[in-house]
Amino acid sequence: MNAAPERGGGPDTTSGPPPSGDGPMRERAAEVLRTVRPGAGRPGASERAARMHPAARLEDAFDRRVAAVLRRRGWTLRIEPYAGYGGPGWVRVFARTLLAAPQVHDDDLPGAGAAAQAGARPAPALRGWRSFATAQVAGAELEVRVGERVHRIRTDRGGYADVRLDSDLAPGWHDVELRAPSGAVAVAPVHVVDPEVRGGIVSDIDDTVLVTRLPRMFVAAWNTLVRHENAREPVAGMAGLYARLAAGDERVPVVYLSTGAWNAAPAIGRFLRRFGYPAGPMLLTDWGPTNTGWFRSGREHKLGQLRRLIEDFPHIRWVLVGDDGQHDPQIYAAIAAEHPDHVRAVLIRQLTFAEHVLAHGLPAPAHEAVRAENRAARDGLRDGIAVLQGEDGYELLRAVHAAGVDLT
Repeated sequence: MNAAPERGGGPDTTSGPPPSGDGPMRERAAEVLRTVRPGAGRPGASERAARMHPAARLEDAFDRRVAAVLRRRGWTLRIEPYAGYGGPGWVRVFARTLLAAPQVHDDDLPGAGAAAQAGARPAPALRGWRSFATAQVAGAELEVRVGERVHRIRTDRGGYADVRLDSDLAPGWHDVELRAPSGAVAVAPVHVVDPEVRGGIVSDIDDTVLVTRLPRMFVAAWNTLVRHENAREPVAGMAGLYARLAAGDERVPVVYLSTGAWNAAPAIGRFLRRFGYPAGPMLLTDWGPTNTGWFRSGREHKLGQLRRLIEDFPHIRWVLVGDDGQHDPQIYAAIAAEHPDHVRAVLIRQLTFAEHVLAHGLPAPAHEAVRAENRAARDGLRDGIAVLQGEDGYELLRAVHAAGVDLT
């Protein structure tokens, strides 16, 4: 279990010219894998360990012991990149540092094929559990090259980096290079959104594009950890719905937002690529204790990320897509009420009878979800926001056609 990436690593320095050599970085290689003293502030985190929740402190102690054992066995630092996004003058970069056995090649790591998030050819599928059989490295120093700019950052106490960096990249997809003092190198794709684009899509993942039957933990764990990637089921018609909304414009940003773990991002990226979903970054979270409690709030994670997207792209009106099996109707209704000028439509996939029973033990949506959908529909009429429902992508597409929803 890892700590929440919401504590995010931050840049140590602003952009500057590339270093003259890798000697200084290699001299710090051993320091990257150091054991943090109990009670000291964790590298890459703003809080001091003394302020952490006891569960987080226990987790950190366990992680230090595991890392020490693995280092003695010759495991080395690797970088797992995730797709990011950006705008004129900046990019948001995501990555994770972890330990892997020396005989494991980079192509065999769970993160192999993560470039599928950018529409690249996917790597061979893996069973989900392999993405969780890793050991994170806290406070790892990374050099990030964004175009002609070079930044230095540190990962957080969970080994994650979520940083906004200055950039000189033009609109479109680009590769950002990440390099560790040990010599490990990875490439993270980023989508720099064209400032002329006026519409985008935010999509939930679980039971919206991918059948996972969350949040029943046993079923979710089986689907995520045991089933082979090629056995995962897409929700019928959703890829076609997104293609219709984007209307063939590859500049349209598509963001996949979920409370799922970052460990699953590469597998989800390969799944989306295999079934024809548009390329786009993911905004995921991390399971395990946080600095303030045993678990993070999935609702707050989604609300926070949606608010940040609205702040990052004030010129875009979003189509928000989710399902009625969890809290998407409540979350989207809240965002539509807060920012009606930034929401074009809310699309809710209605789960089947069996899916509702598996999701929350009832054969119908929860009363809170129904009230949220009704409130969103009522307020949407006033604010010009279409609120549409359907059992799958085909029904939602017919509703989109009837309502005249587009992203122009």
